Amino acid sequence: MMTRPRPITPEDVEAWAQLLNAVSRADDFGETFTAVELEEDLRVPGFVPATDTLSWWAGEAMIASVEVSVRQLTGDDGLAKAFISGFVHPDHRGLGLGTAIMEWGQQRALALAAHRHLGSGVQLDTWNMAGETSFARLAADWGYSPVRYFSEMRIELAGWPAPEPDGRQREILAASSPIDDDLREPAHRAHLDAFRDHWNFTPGTIEKWVHFTTGSTFRPEYSRLALDPDNPDDPVDAYVLCQKNTADELYVALVGTRRRARGRGLATALLADVVRQAKEAGLATVTLGVDSASPTGANGIYERIGFRPERPSVEYSKRLPAPS
Repeated sequence: MMTRPRPITPEDVEAWAQLLNAVSRADDFGETFTAVELEEDLRVPGFVPATDTLSWWAGEAMIASVEVSVRQLTGDDGLAKAFISGFVHPDHRGLGLGTAIMEWGQQRALALAAHRHLGSGVQLDTWNMAGETSFARLAADWGYSPVRYFSEMRIELAGWPAPEPDGRQREILAASSPIDDDLREPAHRAHLDAFRDHWNFTPGTIEKWVHFTTGSTFRPEYSRLALDPDNPDDPVDAYVLCQKNTADELYVALVGTRRRARGRGLATALLADVVRQAKEAGLATVTLGVDSASPTGANGIYERIGFRPERPSVEYSKRLPAPS
């Protein structure tokens, strides 16, 4: 018997991880969720689990969940960007839980957007795997349209021939650095510059950046910053930042090059070196996610290193005017 839905609390993270891993296996997300990681997600700066999450239960088992977040306004369109992330356990689908997620998620997103950005229109986004036709129908019923396609890219390290860096790449690597407290803010500035021409990007706060780069899944030993010695006050030109929450797989969370340094092969050299290190450490795979229409041509760079695309996914979106 289902109980009354309620917000997700830190005491729920084990049940939440079980739900998300069941969904990941059924729908082939290719992700593994841990209770530690999810507990940290509840503590992201600016996120309030008591008002911005909801969960449905059958006894002691969480069978559905939804989170809502609203990002900063952007200067380009003045829209409040809201994201609705909801999941239903594969054994409990067809009971109306997807509709309940959409209904509550949209109401909460609009209320949160109005509270933070009064008078602004709202863009509502959600996501799922490209093959999930039932979700596509649900999204369409609620007025969402597919607007962008993404894919996971993967290298199986057992058969990957590590390329030997050339002279220029060795120079880049010799001048690179891991991220530390002194370079955390410069790396954040580089990220904001690198991604400001990417689709749907909104600048995250330094507080969220610190939360990400100090979290339990973040791996500084597999992360790299390319530094410019001629800019000591703002030295980070490019970066590769990685996470890991399983024994044999490394996830490349962010790769970027700021505009002043593009075309010099910085990120390519850093990423190839990270993959080489992962192979030397005995890991099995390295994965990353990529926008199929990235303006930087990242897909081609990743393929030249040896990544191959799989697991296509879709972002769905709709826009609503500011409440009158």
